[in-house]
Amino acid sequence: MSYTTIKTKKQFEQYMARFSKLFNAKIGTKDGDELELLALLIKDYEDRNFVIDKPTPLEAIEYRMEQAGLTKKDLAEILGYKSRVTDIFNKHRKLNLSMVRKLYKELHIPLETLIKEY
Repeated sequence: MSYTTIKTKKQFEQYMARFSKLFNAKIGTKDGDELELLALLIKDYEDRNFVIDKPTPLEAIEYRMEQAGLTKKDLAEILGYKSRVTDIFNKHRKLNLSMVRKLYKELHIPLETLIKEY
């Protein structure tokens, strides 16, 4: 079978169906080579058509709090003041450098996420 870059949803679905059939193909075989090619074409299509935006700092903080089972009170202990947490979540205050450092250290949120404009 001859392949081209994926341009339509129908073509994407066809390639996905073929990929599923070849999923357990052994590396180095004809089917294995076809599987690798399909994987590249599918990834290219998904990268172009299913873009996921990076989270805002607030979304990242909320997500990490949820993962760790933290409350806003717990976050206030990390940042120092309950009023700061309230102001941050109400978008009345932006994160300062000290807050970014504490959130990075305590919640392991990537710095590039914390410094993103919101």
